[in-house]
Amino acid sequence: MNKRRLYIETYGCQMNVSDSEVVVSIMQEKDIGITSCIDQADIILINTCSIRENAEQRVWGRLDVFRQVKKKRPDVLVGVIGCMAERLKERLLEKEKLVDIVVGPDAYRELPALMEEAEAGQQAINVLLSREETYADINPVRTGKNRVSAFVSIMRGCNNFCAYCVVPYTRGRERSRDPESILGEINELDEKGYREVTLLGQNVNSYLWKNGTKEAVISFADLLEKTALRFPGIRLRFSTSHPRDISDELLHVMARNSNICKHIHLPAQSGSSRILKLMNRGYSREKYLERIEAIRTIIPGCALSTDIITGFCSETEDDHQQTLSLMEEAGYDFAYMFKYSERPGTFAASKLKDDVPEDVKTKRLNEIITLQGSSSAVSKKADMGKTFEVLVEGTSKKSNKELYGRTSGNKVVVFPSGHFKPGDYVNVRITRVTPATLIGVTENTTGASNNH
Repeated sequence: MNKRRLYIETYGCQMNVSDSEVVVSIMQEKDIGITSCIDQADIILINTCSIRENAEQRVWGRLDVFRQVKKKRPDVLVGVIGCMAERLKERLLEKEKLVDIVVGPDAYRELPALMEEAEAGQQAINVLLSREETYADINPVRTGKNRVSAFVSIMRGCNNFCAYCVVPYTRGRERSRDPESILGEINELDEKGYREVTLLGQNVNSYLWKNGTKEAVISFADLLEKTALRFPGIRLRFSTSHPRDISDELLHVMARNSNICKHIHLPAQSGSSRILKLMNRGYSREKYLERIEAIRTIIPGCALSTDIITGFCSETEDDHQQTLSLMEEAGYDFAYMFKYSERPGTFAASKLKDDVPEDVKTKRLNEIITLQGSSSAVSKKADMGKTFEVLVEGTSKKSNKELYGRTSGNKVVVFPSGHFKPGDYVNVRITRVTPATLIGVTENTTGASNNH
């Protein structure tokens, strides 16, 4: 009963979810338990994201809540970890002594020692970035309720330096993790009954394990195929791909391995080559569409999703129309769509003018959302009458008599529960669609399956 307890909240990308699981593992090694009740916590950590301004605003709001907890229990430690810690370290420590601990993404091993410093009355900080740290030897503690799917980080950092992005500054340069440690982590997940693994990296396509030599030993395509062959009962996904680096070799690996999900998230950001050059994306509109064509040719029926930023510096109406036409040509199944938000510390913030009026950004974003809504509807309508193998993830929020899961193409499907349970593979014939989900009925399925 005297064991200290950690309460942790996670914001942002899947990489942050994975990082929080690493943090919990590090803390448990020091006999610090985890609690889902903030009132039972001795230390409160918030794992943060700096990719967009509204993500940071949510964190400031949560810190105001933690301030009230600290007023009632002054001995409680409050820490900010992750990308926002790296970017806003001085402000976090200066803000009315609200935060006791500030830790960047490469310093999680130091958390127990930093807690001791904070308990001694010092403000504890470590935001040093590393060229080596991958946490390869740490077994993440899976804290989510979902015991079907898991994230496995295969690399950290980013070398791309897109003009609008803070990631290279908050997470450092790319470094790839030892493939044997990756396979070992997936083996443990397999033994625990997990049925789906998503391999994570800021740019998974550039994964390259060199084993201390100048010669590449394992590329991402190599790693993906090695994993697929070793774990035939596990579905594999990966995120995120960079259009410049997605190779035909990787596409052929996906095509010939049935347990690699047929879905690729390929952020376009813009359909204008001029804007793409300003963004420092490393490809043109034409090169991007070439990659789309390669995907369609090598993996027929592969689901596609993307990220779109509208209103980037100097974007004209013609640039915007090119984005709309690229979206029409690509025919995405779904997309994440945003207005450009200037991030301090980036190349764009220091060298480019954020000169597209807010009302114009809003108008263009609405047009993009409307177009994608039509594309998503066409995609779902095309699924009517088809049968998909669905990995059951849990009970539907709307009815405990229904289950939900996802197809290989990452589409959510809801169907009658029958005798199935999370972790089963179920053949579902689609009978109805909504804007968010596919709805269907089960066909001849026995439950657990290794055939994808």
